[in-house]
Amino acid sequence: MKTKYLIVLLLLSSVAISQRKLTVKDLISARDRMTGFFTSEAQHAADSSNFFNIHLHMVQIWKGKPGGYWLYVEQAAAASLDKPYRQRIYQLSLLNDTTIISQVFEFNNPLRFAGAWQSPQLFKQLTPDSLISRPGCAIHLMRNMNGDYWGSTPGKACKSSLRGASYATSEAWIYRDKLVTWDRGWSEDNEQVWGAEKGGYEFIKKKEKH
Repeated sequence: MKTKYLIVLLLLSSVAISQRKLTVKDLISARDRMTGFFTSEAQHAADSSNFFNIHLHMVQIWKGKPGGYWLYVEQAAAASLDKPYRQRIYQLSLLNDTTIISQVFEFNNPLRFAGAWQSPQLFKQLTPDSLISRPGCAIHLMRNMNGDYWGSTPGKACKSSLRGASYATSEAWIYRDKLVTWDRGWSEDNEQVWGAEKGGYEFIKKKEKH
């Protein structure tokens, strides 16, 4: 049933996708919407049993390097900001004239860069060729009729062994003032084994940095 629900959700989310061709301006728009400081504080306050208060920072790094735009991504619980539980590098680029692709990379000893969103120049110590690719985990983004972006990982391509999972899925909705992300792990039998169950995390964009 959960697999059928996921398929229906993906279909409904893609119904309003625009066929207008994407350009570099769309890539810049997606980058600008994704960078900044976000929190799920409001969602946590409304439903603390299902959602944690998470701080999310995304900053552009390696400006001028080829391959699109490179973003450092850091997520941490509000109660332990000095110990982020997720640190990634995203590479945003145009896959074709209808799709923006957000490639996902890991890197060794990530905690040495905890809090580095405050000083992006620290990433001069890290180079693109030292990144660890996560095959199948890229998010393919399209633009809908409202001018917002929606995308997901393809099928079961993103492999995961976390908490007994066989594969993971990620979905993202990118609005002007918030991001919604829904990451989940699934068993070989397509049963959800980790991740939020009621819906994605809603990260509201804040003007001030924390």
